[in-house]
Amino acid sequence: MSSLTTDDDEATETPSASDAKGAGQPAYGRVLLKISGEALCKPGGFGIDGEELQLIAKEINAAADQGTQVAVVVGGGNIIRGADLAKAGHIDQAVADQMGMLGTVMNGLALKEALEQLGRGARVLSAINLSSVAELFIRGRALRHLEKGRVVIFVAGTGNPFCTTDSAASLRASEIGADCLLKATKVDGIYDKDPKKNKDAKRFDTLTYDEAISKNLKVMDVGSFAQCRDQGIPIVVFDMKKPGNIAKVVAGQNIGTRVGI
Repeated sequence: MSSLTTDDDEATETPSASDAKGAGQPAYGRVLLKISGEALCKPGGFGIDGEELQLIAKEINAAADQGTQVAVVVGGGNIIRGADLAKAGHIDQAVADQMGMLGTVMNGLALKEALEQLGRGARVLSAINLSSVAELFIRGRALRHLEKGRVVIFVAGTGNPFCTTDSAASLRASEIGADCLLKATKVDGIYDKDPKKNKDAKRFDTLTYDEAISKNLKVMDVGSFAQCRDQGIPIVVFDMKKPGNIAKVVAGQNIGTRVGI
């Protein structure tokens, strides 16, 4: 639908946060939303499902309408899982991880198009140089887009193999000075064990960073918890597929599990 646009292009300009439609002030001025690639397809499916893509785009747009600056890190597991390829022994992990990075680029481009169809300006910033389809990540450029009310979609992870997109989420959240990292999952928070396999699983309303690390909770990488702790960035883990949840978290409602001091 749209061609690659530059930082100074105003063709798809979105109102700034101060002009947004949401009533009142959101709880967070700037957030980093981490979504998995699997969120873009039907459960157990593969690739990008149009209905799921539109659902996610609408949820992100609704949160941005409140005046919050929204950045997104998207995974690529619906396209390719580099770790699985490497584990099978057919491809070196460094190369498999690079293939996984390209999967996140496809997801990011799809999400950008879906947002722009809703009238929300969006930009894709890549950790690797793909100048014909995405802007190269530069911190100042990302901040400028956010200040203009555009959703910024970070793709290609950190640009390095052996690093997950969780690592990219905590890194980018730190770089842009996010007020909160929103971790979208398939369940409604952090549990002491898998709630889909254990009926007696206990959900935590709040956790400290150190508790999340010491309990070895698998919802995020240990390194991501530690980086958010060191930067003082709270984490909210919540069920993204429940309509309105992103906007509710941004508004400060008690949704999911909050990880902080």
